[in-house]
Amino acid sequence: MPVTKQAIKKVRQDRRKTIINLKVKRAYRQAVLIFRKKPTEASLKTVYKLVDKAAKTNVIHKNKAARIKSRLSKLLKPVKHVSKTQTA
Repeated sequence: MPVTKQAIKKVRQDRRKTIINLKVKRAYRQAVLIFRKKPTEASLKTVYKLVDKAAKTNVIHKNKAARIKSRLSKLLKPVKHVSKTQTA
């Protein structure tokens, strides 16, 4: 057990931050699962928002956030781009 006042306060802060971080982590994971079941533009936007928030608050690493976003964006049906030479 902590003895000093500052150590006791740090334990309280850590407990509170752990709960908040778990909520953020659960939220983005749940959003990813929902997106994987039914990929839509709206759900992708939600996932991006939650993943960016998790990365911003250091719940996950920024590179992990980028990797998640990249992999999920590939799940949407790709739009076929028509080059200008084919249309002319």
